[in-house]
Amino acid sequence: MTEHTATTAPTKNLFSLFPFAVFLGIFLGTGIVLTLQGVEFAFYQLPASIAIIPAIIIAIFMGRQPITEQIGQFINGAGHPNIITMCFIYLLAGAFAVVAKATGSVDASVQLGLSLFPDFLLLPGLFLVAAFISTAMGTSMGTIAAIAPIALGLVEASDVDSSVIAGVIISGAIFGDNLSIISDTTIASTRSQGAKMKDKFKVNFTFAVPAAILCIILFASMGVTMPSIAASETNLVGLLPYIAILILALLGVNVFIVLVIGIVLAAGVGMWQTDYALSTWISDINQGFANMQDLFILALFIGGLSELIKRQGGLAALTDLVERIARRIYRNNNKRAAGFGIACLAFICNFFTANNTVSIIVTGETAKELAEDGALSPAHSASILDIFACINQGLLPYGAQALLLGTTLQLSPLAVVSHAYYPMILLFVASIAFWRVTKK
Repeated sequence: MTEHTATTAPTKNLFSLFPFAVFLGIFLGTGIVLTLQGVEFAFYQLPASIAIIPAIIIAIFMGRQPITEQIGQFINGAGHPNIITMCFIYLLAGAFAVVAKATGSVDASVQLGLSLFPDFLLLPGLFLVAAFISTAMGTSMGTIAAIAPIALGLVEASDVDSSVIAGVIISGAIFGDNLSIISDTTIASTRSQGAKMKDKFKVNFTFAVPAAILCIILFASMGVTMPSIAASETNLVGLLPYIAILILALLGVNVFIVLVIGIVLAAGVGMWQTDYALSTWISDINQGFANMQDLFILALFIGGLSELIKRQGGLAALTDLVERIARRIYRNNNKRAAGFGIACLAFICNFFTANNTVSIIVTGETAKELAEDGALSPAHSASILDIFACINQGLLPYGAQALLLGTTLQLSPLAVVSHAYYPMILLFVASIAFWRVTKK
C-alpha cells in the first residue's frame, strides 16, 4: 500500500474528478433511462465495465504526463493490493456459488432455514447471521460470497422480494466490515490515526450497535414471511460446507482459505451423495470464474481510474475543499469541525474510489491533522473515518458489494442498495451521537 501512496504531492485540481462523473453519468444514466422505458435488467444492458472505458480514456488524456506514463499509473492503480484481493475474492465467490448450487448445499441450507426459523424472523435472522459472519471474518465481500448462494435459494423457494433479501445481507455485511477488529478498514483507520484497536472498537460499538438494533426492529416490522418446511426434509450432510465456513470464520482463518475449503467440501458432498464428477466440478469452477468476469474487470478499471484521479490532484483538491468548508461551518466548535470534515472526507472520497479501505488510506493523513487541530481523540477520528467510508460503500450501486449481490441474485445494483437500511440508519445514528458528544 505504501508503494502507491508515497508519491509526490500532486497539484490540486478539482476538475480531475470529471472522468468519474462521466462514468457515473453513462452507467447510472443509461440504467435509469432504460428502467423508465420498461426494459428488463436495465442496468445489465450496458455493463459497468464497458461504461467506465470512456472515463478512463478521458482521464488518461487529461493528465499532463506522457500517455505512456499515464497508462503506467493506471496499471499501478489497478494492481493495488486491495483491488487484487477483491478480484480473487470475486473469482472464489463465483466458483463457490456455482459448486454449492450444483451439489445441493444451497438447497440444504435453505431447507434448514425454512424449517427452523420462525416465519416472521426471516429478515432479522439473515441480518444477524451476516453481521456475525462479517464481524468474525472482517470482510463484507467474504460474507456476501458465503451467504449470497443461500439468499438465492431463499428467493427461489419463497415469494420474498429478492431486493429486500439483498438489502438485509449487505446491511449485515457492512456492520461487521465496519466493526470487526480484523477488518481492513479498521486496521487502516487505526494505523492512520494512531489509535489503539480496542479504543476504536469501544467508540465504534456505541455507534454501530444502536443502529443494528434499530435495523433489526425495522426488518422484523416489515412482516416478511416464508413457507414452512418439514425439518425431516433437510439434507444435513449438504450443510457441511457452510458449517465449515462459519467455524473457520470464527477462528479467524483467511477468507481465501475459507472459500477454497468451502469449494472443496461442496464438491466432496456432491461426489459422496450423487454422481458429481471431477470433470463437472472443474467445469463448474470455470463457470463460476466466468460469472465474475465483469466484476473482475470493473474492479481493475476502478482501481486504475482512481489512481489517475489521485495523481492528477482530484482527491487532493477534494480533501482541501472539505477541510475548508468544515472549518468555516463550525468556527466555534473545533471538535465538530474535525468530525464533520473527517466524515465528509471518508464519505466523498469513497464515492470516487468505490473502495472503503483505499479511501481511508487516501484521506488518513488529512483526517489526522483535522483531529489534532480539533482536539479529537485518535479513537474517535479512526471510528468516524471507518464508519462513514463503510456507510458510503454500502450505498454505492457500483460498489463491489452491491455488484456481487446483484450478479448473484440477478438484480440491478440500484435495487440492491435501495434496501440497504443499516448504512442509512448508521448515518443518522453516528451523526446524532457524535453531535451529542461534542455538544460542549
